[in-house]
Amino acid sequence: MGVQIGSNVKDPERIRERRRQIVEAAVQLFSEKGFHKTTTREIARASGLSNGALYEYVTSKEDILFLVCQHIHQEIFSRLAQTVTTATHGAERLKTAIEGLFDVMHDMQADVLLIYQEAKSLPKLYLTEVLRHEQEIVAWFEQQLRHGVADGTLGISEEQIPLLAQDIVVMGQMWAFRRWALKGISFSQFRELQIRMLMAAASGSTASAEVSAQSGRRGTLQ
Repeated sequence: MGVQIGSNVKDPERIRERRRQIVEAAVQLFSEKGFHKTTTREIARASGLSNGALYEYVTSKEDILFLVCQHIHQEIFSRLAQTVTTATHGAERLKTAIEGLFDVMHDMQADVLLIYQEAKSLPKLYLTEVLRHEQEIVAWFEQQLRHGVADGTLGISEEQIPLLAQDIVVMGQMWAFRRWALKGISFSQFRELQIRMLMAAASGSTASAEVSAQSGRRGTLQ
């Protein structure tokens, strides 16, 4: 069930609605000012609550940061799950899943960066839960890889699956973390090259080396 944050309010729907308001305000403020420079009073004001009312739904600013991280991971999971609903075989499932990941990371790049910049401020129990959610995304890609191996459309070995799943997630996140270093390349170009390399790796093809060489010649990574 995971870590639960207590509340003095007994109505679950009211808790969900107020926490949604708090999270929306906190995402904006944390992105603009950072976790430490943002006050709970500012979050309360931006979410339309009094400072006293805010503490009916959370007990600390760390609670709010944890809720923000939960919200971001839930949104990523929800969007990823929608990408593979029409895929007919494992390789297609994987490709649409990777495409979905890159699109989500592009759309939510500020949110993803927020998690990695501010999660270190969470208490150990909360941080452990956030990292578990992160690993669940990796495990989901492991599942997509195994679908392709099972139906013969992918050629990766079982021992390679965990590492390639990590590679996929890290490559997706690169646009949020390393976009400043990707000079002269658009998101669509970045997305296409990375997907070709990852799919080649998943199929056991040597084409990944060719794509990597092409990428280097174009000077995409400075």
